[in-house]
Amino acid sequence: MTARQAVIVDAVRTPIGKRNGALSEVHPVDLSAVVLRALVERSEIPPEYIDDVMWGCVTQLGDQSSNIARFTTLAAGWPESIPGVTFNRACGSSQQAVESAVHAVVAGAYDWVIAGGVESMSRVPLGAARQTGLPYGRTVLDRYRTDRLEQGTGAELIARKWGLDRHRLDEYASRSHALAAAAVDAEVFDEQLVTVDAAPDLKQDEGLRRGTSPETLARLKPSFQEDGVIHAGNASQISDGAAALLITTAELARRHGLRPLATIRAGAVVGDDPVMMLTAPIPATHKVLQRAGLSIGDIGAFEVNEAFAPVPLAWQSEVKADPDRVNPLGGAIAVGHPLGASGAVLATRLLHHMRRHGIRFGLQTMCEGGGTANATVFELAD
Repeated sequence: MTARQAVIVDAVRTPIGKRNGALSEVHPVDLSAVVLRALVERSEIPPEYIDDVMWGCVTQLGDQSSNIARFTTLAAGWPESIPGVTFNRACGSSQQAVESAVHAVVAGAYDWVIAGGVESMSRVPLGAARQTGLPYGRTVLDRYRTDRLEQGTGAELIARKWGLDRHRLDEYASRSHALAAAAVDAEVFDEQLVTVDAAPDLKQDEGLRRGTSPETLARLKPSFQEDGVIHAGNASQISDGAAALLITTAELARRHGLRPLATIRAGAVVGDDPVMMLTAPIPATHKVLQRAGLSIGDIGAFEVNEAFAPVPLAWQSEVKADPDRVNPLGGAIAVGHPLGASGAVLATRLLHHMRRHGIRFGLQTMCEGGGTANATVFELAD
């Protein structure tokens, strides 16, 4: 039997809306349906071909509860026969959905899958899940001799361990805005963005703040510690958005006249210190490169989620990546981090960037709540 190869045919996303902004009135199910419909329209693949929709969503409460993936297929107007399953690996939820979709296609369980995710942080606020209980329990806190596990505290610990002062973090945050602005001006996102009919005037990512500099950021107060270095300007923005990728076999793509964007060369997921919490992209990167048989110098572009500025900076320090190849289009500090969608957003940005510049290998990694991280190496399709 010939081995099946999974390919990513297309990747799309909505513009990222800022909190209480243009997308705040759009139900996350309807926001998800926008990218589902866009994929089948662009590929001209009938919806009934889709074997499953694998969907990431982090805060699965209220508007995002009860298997949002299933309701997304119904909102898209697709046949009732198409199922959906919702993933939660914290911020890496939709990246995990993409990798799991590839696994299913390679295994022969599915022929066509859409994988991605959504988060409406305007409608389902960050931290809402913790208002009714303690998700990690007393035993976990006792094991690590701490009173809480919090990402902001972890970011402060990373900054301290790697010697990253506030000015360095604010320089990085300013870089993110400058690169995102340059990408918008060069219209590099246009081919991947789909219009949300309920917010037709939103043409680009809404959170971008042009002219951001270390001097403007110096006026902001620390968010987590009185003498801390993390604040709203060097952390990811609270956002709304959705993104999705269409995955099938190389043979089926050829049969339908589709030119794939890429394949997945290797994937990895690891755990790390849950108190510092955000360092797992470092071992995840080492693991995925080993699986891919590549070195850090082989990678032509990186997407490292900018949950907080210390995360990509510490990662860069440890893996020795070329800084010019890291987040070349800006990142979540500039345009936002809609939790369950972000993995698919990063993949969409990276894959189109690879195609545009003929980059053979790209690597994506995400820090995740609880101290885990996904890492994926994509290879440009022929």
